[in-house]
Amino acid sequence: MKYNSIRLILLAFGLMQMTLASAQKTIFSYNNPQPLHEVRAVWLTTKQSLDWPKTKATDAKSIEQQKQELRNILDDLNYIHINTVILQTRIRGSVIYPSKYEPWDACLTGTPGKNPGYDPLQFCINECHARGMECHAWVVSIPLDKQSTQRSYGDASVTSKRPDLCRMSGDDMFMLPGNPATADYIADICREITEKYDIDGISLDYIRYPESLYKFSDDDLKGETTKSTSAWRRDNITRIVRAVHNKVKAVKPWVKLSSSPIGRYRNLRSNPTPGWNCMDGGYQDPVAWLKEGIQDLVFPMMYWKGENFYRSLFDWAENSHKRPVCPGLGIYFLDPKESNNNPWDINDVRAEMFASRNREMGGVALYRSDFLTRGCGGLFDCCYEELFMYPSLTIRMTWEGDTIAPSKPQNMHFTASRLTWDASTDYYPSSVAIPTSAHNYVTYNIYGSDHQPVDTRKAENLLCTRVMSTSFNIENISATKKYFAVTAVDRFGNESEAAIGTYDGKDVCRNLDVRSLIMNTFQTAIPVMPELDLTAYDPSKYDSETEFDLSNLDMNNAIITNRGASEKFRPRERLVLVPKRQNSIIDEDAPKKKLSITARNNLRKKAKREAKERAKQINNE
Repeated sequence: MKYNSIRLILLAFGLMQMTLASAQKTIFSYNNPQPLHEVRAVWLTTKQSLDWPKTKATDAKSIEQQKQELRNILDDLNYIHINTVILQTRIRGSVIYPSKYEPWDACLTGTPGKNPGYDPLQFCINECHARGMECHAWVVSIPLDKQSTQRSYGDASVTSKRPDLCRMSGDDMFMLPGNPATADYIADICREITEKYDIDGISLDYIRYPESLYKFSDDDLKGETTKSTSAWRRDNITRIVRAVHNKVKAVKPWVKLSSSPIGRYRNLRSNPTPGWNCMDGGYQDPVAWLKEGIQDLVFPMMYWKGENFYRSLFDWAENSHKRPVCPGLGIYFLDPKESNNNPWDINDVRAEMFASRNREMGGVALYRSDFLTRGCGGLFDCCYEELFMYPSLTIRMTWEGDTIAPSKPQNMHFTASRLTWDASTDYYPSSVAIPTSAHNYVTYNIYGSDHQPVDTRKAENLLCTRVMSTSFNIENISATKKYFAVTAVDRFGNESEAAIGTYDGKDVCRNLDVRSLIMNTFQTAIPVMPELDLTAYDPSKYDSETEFDLSNLDMNNAIITNRGASEKFRPRERLVLVPKRQNSIIDEDAPKKKLSITARNNLRKKAKREAKERAKQINNE
């Protein structure tokens, strides 16, 4: 173990040296295949509308504007293959859904306690699922904001309804970890969310004691225990985590339970951080939670770069108990306004992501949404072009005891650019015509490849995840995807064998005619010379012996993989084209082509339109 620790630290220094060099000339490179299973999470903050909503819901028009803001955010996240949205649901003793425990937060309407006229949590869940993403409810546990904030909620506030669970320190209000009833109260809120909604996860935030600057104490509740104050406080926090686990898992055992602890687990000799780490600063023990099995994964807030990040990363890796520990990355430092005009370099974030992937941590979480979707530091484009090039599946929770995969879909067919198959019904009662959130229903993953059989172990073959229906439109899928496969996956992440469909007794194959090839591929990916008459390639106008060539096509941005550029081709013959990819991160000495602001905005708008069409397609199905 000691040798491994030294080796990992040496690797960390190597990564840091590459990162430092990248700021000058050398670019950090990573050529390993992207994993098929990887949590790609983003925190979506509602407190003070930091990420959403910017528009207050006061009438029908503003409600729709508020909804559209969220759609736009999710479209952007979906476009770069984010698969997990952590939505701030309980903010500071206030919520964004109709609750019997706490009032509406003011972020929705501008008025504390006012109903926005719709259910934002339900809306976000529906929109996430329509895009194949998970939605986790982010529950802030201990802080309750200022006393004046709680007073604005009147008799509906937790400080009025349950004063025995709250304590003021200065002008700030907090829940009392030392009162055992606090654990039940927070767990009841989490159970309420789990029972009412088809939520994919519950993520506890600020599940710790307040920082020392608040001068908060509940040591008067310690009683006659012989435990040290530190151990007693850690037990109090663990009691809350355990209560949430017991009440949530009793309702839906597939709901993922996570938290966002302090980024450093403990005070390391190699990285001394006295007073500010999980064990000694926040009095939280997430490693014990993972070991006991009351947390499925954690997102430690590792908002540093360089040596501080890597030493903590390897410490977490050695104490994960085979559960995902997904580093929370402080991407807000890419914004000059958040970093005293000394922003991080994009390679700082790239190196952290690649190091986490190399250590098989299970994924990453990005704080927060606005800094990602605004493209701070070029991260949005970097995710699309390099970091998250392909979709990914989230974790498989083998530790929950259910490791049996659903039966594979049956009777798969390919008709008119659409895949169809018979539903798997293993995981909800046969008496239920349509599964609901109360059932461990299955969804479907779609794979495609230019080779058969389709290898469902490769991330580059994954086309779409969590499809709710039993059909899928592949009309806009790249022409290079010749063969297709479908798997069923349950809520625990167990995936079935792949179903290979048939078309006229043959393997599913996209035999595009030349006109479709040009309309679906050339027009969107390859520039076409103005003199080219697309209608001339309609095979219905020519017999099968007619030949055409590529002399009128500008092929500078594409590669033909199955014939020479000068070869003739006939209607209904297959021409395989692969668009050339231009990396956004290049050597400093290489010539750079800068897009104008207008051109970049146009590209982003096009990406959003494509994502919206994809979501609309899934909803229609």
